[in-house]
Amino acid sequence: MIELIALIAGTFMTALIALVVFAKNSRSITNKLFIGLAIGLTGWSVMTYFSLHTSSDAETLFWIRLIMFFVVIQNTSFFLLVNVFPANQFNILKSKKYILAIVYSAITAVVALTPYLFGDFKDGAPVPGIGMALFLPHALIFALGGLIGLIVRYHRAQGVKKAQLQYFLAGTLLMFTLVPIGNFIVPVVFKLNQFVVVSPLYPIIFSGLFAYGIVAKKMFDIRVTVARAVTYLLLLFTLVGLYASGVFGAVELFFGNNQVSTGQSAVYVIAAIFLAFTFDPLKSFFGRLTNRLFFRNVYKTQRVLDKLNSLLVRAVVMDKLVHGALQLLDDAIKPQYSAIAITADTKNKGRVITTEARKTPDTDELLRELAKSRQSLVVLDEVEDRTKLPLYKLMDRLGVAIIIRLETSDELIGYVLYGFKVNGRIYSNQDINLIRLATGELAIAIQNALRFEEIEHFNETLQGEVRDATAKLRTTNHKLHVLDQAKDDFISMASHQLRTPLTSIKGYLSMVLEGDVGNVTATQRKVLEEAYTSSQRMVYLIGDFLNVSRIQTGKFELERTQANLAGILTDEIDQLRAMAQGRNLKIEYTPPSHFPTAYIDQDKFRQVMMNFIDNAIYYSHANAAITIQITKDVNDIVFKVTDQGIGVPADERHKLFTKFYRATNAKRQRPDGTGIGLFMAQKVIVAHGGSVIFESKENQGSTFGFRLPLKQNSK
Repeated sequence: MIELIALIAGTFMTALIALVVFAKNSRSITNKLFIGLAIGLTGWSVMTYFSLHTSSDAETLFWIRLIMFFVVIQNTSFFLLVNVFPANQFNILKSKKYILAIVYSAITAVVALTPYLFGDFKDGAPVPGIGMALFLPHALIFALGGLIGLIVRYHRAQGVKKAQLQYFLAGTLLMFTLVPIGNFIVPVVFKLNQFVVVSPLYPIIFSGLFAYGIVAKKMFDIRVTVARAVTYLLLLFTLVGLYASGVFGAVELFFGNNQVSTGQSAVYVIAAIFLAFTFDPLKSFFGRLTNRLFFRNVYKTQRVLDKLNSLLVRAVVMDKLVHGALQLLDDAIKPQYSAIAITADTKNKGRVITTEARKTPDTDELLRELAKSRQSLVVLDEVEDRTKLPLYKLMDRLGVAIIIRLETSDELIGYVLYGFKVNGRIYSNQDINLIRLATGELAIAIQNALRFEEIEHFNETLQGEVRDATAKLRTTNHKLHVLDQAKDDFISMASHQLRTPLTSIKGYLSMVLEGDVGNVTATQRKVLEEAYTSSQRMVYLIGDFLNVSRIQTGKFELERTQANLAGILTDEIDQLRAMAQGRNLKIEYTPPSHFPTAYIDQDKFRQVMMNFIDNAIYYSHANAAITIQITKDVNDIVFKVTDQGIGVPADERHKLFTKFYRATNAKRQRPDGTGIGLFMAQKVIVAHGGSVIFESKENQGSTFGFRLPLKQNSK
């Protein structure tokens, strides 16, 4: 009865699995061959059952021949399925190798039904015939050869192909293990036939794993099934061993072989309680053990993301950031390689950063294909037909398993590439989710790193331009220094050369004015006085030039003597009064009756006071008054010249005392000015410890002068 139930259950489940696979894709050569394999398995199970329940040797021989017939179908379907999968559109009739295999199998199947395979049945066993010479090689080639080919293909495959082939291999190994052990080794060696009864159930496991490998990809990991199966087997054997050895050992020790007594019943109860309390701890122990064996590379997504966030916060340098992020993800998902192709980097368009540069494929052609695609994520394991798009074919050829766009809300940064996994398995849903989440955060970090690189590049460029400009400026400045030195040398030379003839001219004019060469008319005197004043001004100007030259060469020295500034001022005003009257200007000056002397360079101060008064005369409006004052204020000598002239513009006052500078309105008023009078005046005043007095309002007038400490300039 048990045999019949097992037969019906096995036949029904195998047929159901075959129908599900066929319905998945009825045109697939893989699915068609699986139907043939299911027919072979089902026929083998049914014929085996009938061969064990016969009334005559002839009937038994008939069923055995049918068993061999279905074995040929089973082995042939298995061999072709292993070699054809997963090329669903493959046409076996176009291959001479497969046509020869089918012809060989057809002949062997026909021979299996004839007396040439088993001609008679004697002593409880069939008598083999000459047909065995055809059947045995077929079994070795198609069954054993298919198994070896499956193992070789499994080791060479990667990605989803390897994931599917591992189900094929697991089912095949189970079938090759259970059938010999259950139907031959156990009955012959241990004299137990219980496993023969359940042999029709073996095809369910075999075909079930094959079917799952065909129609499914990533619904679950086979490691979970294997690990849990091993856990419960270890738990079962442990509990049975503990119970059997503990209970029966205790009963034998204390009660012998007598009938069950109250004491024995107590032992059974205690043992049951013990098992109840030890079940969960043992289950947890074996669960941890199998997890360590089957899930060594399992990771926690959140922990990986936490580490990634920590890295992205710290790193700003592009190469360091990308290398660290890729290495962190590689440690979790274990790809053969990973790389990031940057397309947003205008400096190095299309540069590739990777953890394993020697393994990275040539991405130029791949990037061109990706530019045509709008897919944000491509997982090659999920592509049914890899010849559908050039991108899929290129990924398959280059060994790229996953491509994901590296983009922010407003910019495409590039692409992240992952090779197939090192262990050959497919990428799980956990892996894909981790890649999605990590890529989103990585895109923002890389965008920031690119901006940082742009800023650094700009800084480097700017520093280079500043260095070049500085070098040019130094060169120009050196040339200016050379020119300035040449100018100073010329001024010094020209001043010395002009000073002697001007002194002679001034002397002769003085002699003529004093009447040493005869009487001078009033008209002549006026002209001569003008010439004398101009020559005096030229002498002062040459003196200024010489002083500027001395300042530039560091030879500016004060020749101090005891002098009365009020007296010097009176002399200068007397000489300039005629020039002021010629311009319709009135000089208002009242000399002090008593004035202290000071220890000063009187020639230089004479030039200072003359420059201030001369400027007032030239820059005053017509019919105006010029007020000149020299007083003693506490411990200082205070000198002021106030005019009612053009004044100095407000935005130019800070430059007024620099060398050769003249205000714009002054240039219009007096084009022949030099711009060194005020510069020299300030140098002389400061050299004596004094300070310049300057006040001005444009178009209203100016006040120039100085404050000179008497105490500092006493002998």
